[in-house]
Amino acid sequence: MKGFLLDGNLPSRLQCSPSLPVTALSQVSRHPSDSDLWHYARQHELVIVSKDADFSDRIILQSPPPWVVHLRFGNLKRKEFHARLARVWRQIEVLLKTHKLVNVYADRLEGIR
Repeated sequence: MKGFLLDGNLPSRLQCSPSLPVTALSQVSRHPSDSDLWHYARQHELVIVSKDADFSDRIILQSPPPWVVHLRFGNLKRKEFHARLARVWRQIEVLLKTHKLVNVYADRLEGIR
């Protein structure tokens, strides 16, 4: 994996990884479809970070790239959202080395191979 692609349902200024680049949706196209994002992430070997279940459903049937991080916790204020991801991001990156999908819940992480 070479970086992260943030879906449109996430703050575009989210800096989840200190070590890998983060691409916002707006850098892909003006109004990309889920398929556009998928193909872009696949071509550039990126991890899609999203709250959208469509990407996690799709990765179950395919092999990386792309990889998917599915944020499965409710809406939070921006500061709380950033703090929650900061607490678990290192663990997410470790799981992505051996898993194609990482589900991030309010109380745990779940990796799917």
